[in-house]
Amino acid sequence: MATPQLHQLEFNNTFVDELRGEVARDNRPRQVPGYTYSRVKPTPVRDPHLLAWCDELAAYLGIARPAERGPTVDALAGNLVTDTMKPFAARYAGHQFGNWAGQLGDGRAISLGEVTATDGSSWEIQLKGAGPTPYSRRADGRAVLRSSLREFLCSEAMHYLGVPTTRALSLVGTGDLVVRDMFYNGNAKPEPGAIVARVAPTFIRFGNFQMMAAAREVDNLRALADYVIRHHFPELGSPSPAGYVRWYEEICRRTAVMVAHWMTVGFVHGVMNTDNMSILGLTIDYGPYGWLEPYDPDWTPNTTDFGSRRYAFGQQPQVAMWNLARLAEALYLLVGDIELLRPGLDVYESTFERTRQEILLKKLGLTARQTEEDVHLIGGLLEALAEAEVDMTIFFRQLSHVAPALIAAPEQEYDRFHELLAAASYVPLPNPAHSPLLDWLRRYLPRLREETTTATAIEATMLGANPKYVLRNYLAQRAIEAAERGDLSYLNTLMEVLKQPYAEQPEHQEFAAKRPDWAWEMPGCATLSCSS
Repeated sequence: MATPQLHQLEFNNTFVDELRGEVARDNRPRQVPGYTYSRVKPTPVRDPHLLAWCDELAAYLGIARPAERGPTVDALAGNLVTDTMKPFAARYAGHQFGNWAGQLGDGRAISLGEVTATDGSSWEIQLKGAGPTPYSRRADGRAVLRSSLREFLCSEAMHYLGVPTTRALSLVGTGDLVVRDMFYNGNAKPEPGAIVARVAPTFIRFGNFQMMAAAREVDNLRALADYVIRHHFPELGSPSPAGYVRWYEEICRRTAVMVAHWMTVGFVHGVMNTDNMSILGLTIDYGPYGWLEPYDPDWTPNTTDFGSRRYAFGQQPQVAMWNLARLAEALYLLVGDIELLRPGLDVYESTFERTRQEILLKKLGLTARQTEEDVHLIGGLLEALAEAEVDMTIFFRQLSHVAPALIAAPEQEYDRFHELLAAASYVPLPNPAHSPLLDWLRRYLPRLREETTTATAIEATMLGANPKYVLRNYLAQRAIEAAERGDLSYLNTLMEVLKQPYAEQPEHQEFAAKRPDWAWEMPGCATLSCSS
């Protein structure tokens, strides 16, 4: 039996069928009190054509790769709505940069419904950039190729790094131009439009619950919570006041695991508003993200955040907990006592610290000892990395080769450590800024020699925990510029490289290089905005 194409699938619609929504009369922006979502159709585009496709995800979903043009691509662009699709835009609210923003909602994302994967699990397919909805406020509901390509690439790159994330199935060009002011500085210009098909078990966010709580729509709040527990947390049992407490603790745990992965791979989300926090603990909404180049806890790629640096790399663990506290304020209406939810934040803190420690120990080739010495060793490393201005990805990858080799060769320490810093640091050697990291390396190596396994096994562990390839912004920018010229070869090659981030792939060494000089101030490489 031939594998069906997406437009031939039978869609399920549990979100629409089980929760209270409106059938939108039109796409006019407005307040939508009393509803969880609005039924709304995507707005057709002029010339939908496939730019990129994720074969592995499609195979898992049981979907055949489509031709460049045709009915499946029409569906992925919003031009075709099949009989079993019930497209909708969800209503939610949120705190943006710490301030309550009121109703937000899916202003340019429209979900088509859910498909059943080859293992029986359910996955929602959502089109980002599919046109205006009642939640678009003053926007046009569209997205440009620039931001859509970045989301497509990063969703899959994070998946292959092992970071909890939403996925991306396709990238479709629309044939239309979309006017955007990239840095909100009065320099708007037309750019090619695109739509990315995002995939996740659900796209429900903290903000969905905040919306219902703020509007005192307790029945909608309870119905939404019960829906999420039944469909996405069935192991917690039937919904109940005690079940809501267990559920909140599990959300805290999953969020902690996600953020610990961000912190140990050097990822900066850039816009951790509560409406950008997945209820499943998945990385969601790839906008002004970036990877540390060099290691700097105060760095944010988001120009909108330059004033406060609220969402800088080093602030992410605290911001996630703040966001979880805002979720608790919404859920207390179901529990009756906010104090019952407070232990969930303790679960977050302990899970984050434990998970980050476990991952960092693997990155260093060390086995857990639960000693104060190891805690200080890791803390000292993070301080020294910032002082030395090293590229986090390159430093750990180089350390994976250098440290095991030095277990039995202490006489080579000086030369090998200086070679490591020369490869990873953005500050030329010699420089006093490197002294703390050199001192740390001399403390780390005796601890590594205490390991009882072989140097070969230690190197394998470290290489499996320290990626060689991450989606650096300058790589994404190169893919964008080529795609805008009609050349998709760089995008396709980069996508293949990012599917094996822990493999050496010597033929693709150029994708593992430090940020080049030309990219330090170039828009899209060093700085981005929330603009699509």
